[in-house]
Amino acid sequence: MNTLILGIESSCDETAASVVLDGREILSNVIASQIDIHTLYGGVVPEIASRKHTEAICAVTKKALSDANVKLSDLSAVAVTAGPGLVGALLVGVSFAKAMAYAAGLPLVPVHHIEGHIAANYLAHPEVKPPFVCLVASGGHSHIVCAEDYLSFEILGRTRDDAAGEAYDKIARILGLGYPGGPKIDRLAKEGNGNAVQFPRVHFNDSLDFSFSGVKTAVMNYVHNAEQRGENFSRADIAASFQEAVTDILVSNTIKAAKMKKADTVCLAGGVASNSRLREKMAEETAKWGLKLYYPGPVLCTDNAAMIACAGYHEFMSGKTGQLSLNAMPSVRLGQKL
Repeated sequence: MNTLILGIESSCDETAASVVLDGREILSNVIASQIDIHTLYGGVVPEIASRKHTEAICAVTKKALSDANVKLSDLSAVAVTAGPGLVGALLVGVSFAKAMAYAAGLPLVPVHHIEGHIAANYLAHPEVKPPFVCLVASGGHSHIVCAEDYLSFEILGRTRDDAAGEAYDKIARILGLGYPGGPKIDRLAKEGNGNAVQFPRVHFNDSLDFSFSGVKTAVMNYVHNAEQRGENFSRADIAASFQEAVTDILVSNTIKAAKMKKADTVCLAGGVASNSRLREKMAEETAKWGLKLYYPGPVLCTDNAAMIACAGYHEFMSGKTGQLSLNAMPSVRLGQKL
């Protein structure tokens, strides 16, 4: 019997709904982006994000069902991002999913957002199966995770301050590139010299954790000092040098994690996984050590509901469902009960 999962995602500034068949085949994947609105403010404004989710979620979900050519009665369950994320934004998706599940008499499946990002690899590459090591890097998260099976995850490293994507956004603002910073820095860096400035790389002797506040501060100080002295500098060189520092750490720690876990497969996930330099470096290093590398296409790297439906499928098939008392959990850690 086919299992159809409707996924709903609203953890930040994308309102998304998707229908996925048997945890592998995307029948629809609808995303309403708010980038144009938040660009005006240089970043996501939580109150605006929540309001826009409320305006869009009905239409987005209706289109996802229509694109998939399914009715509510055809669905097996409704999966929704319960956390982490912006509390107001999460509440819109959770409340909507609860109402839909109740009205249609469907099981409700809460999903952890990071688990969803990891699951995007199953949609992009059906041959991928646990165990593997996954780097999850986005505006809100920088984690190295060992996916021991579909529902069991060990966090091997995480950021101690700024997430990688957050650092990209802040440096883009300093360079006058605007929001979102990741794609803009990636494009500009192609015109620059990544060795022009040696920005710091933070390594911890006893940990695979990340720290990006130091490199962020170093770039900010470099730019401000040059401007105060009236010195000319290349924005492209700064972007490239910053990107080299960040991707060096992301790749180095991920490869260390794969060796530590004796994994033969490395996956990438999250918005920063779309970064061309990160993919290039990771491909070089995994090839050097004889590891297989997988990553989703750009649409599945950003926040989307197909990944939530995929993760929800595995939760549902294991018998894990939620209650109608489910609440948004903005700070929930991977592995905590939802």
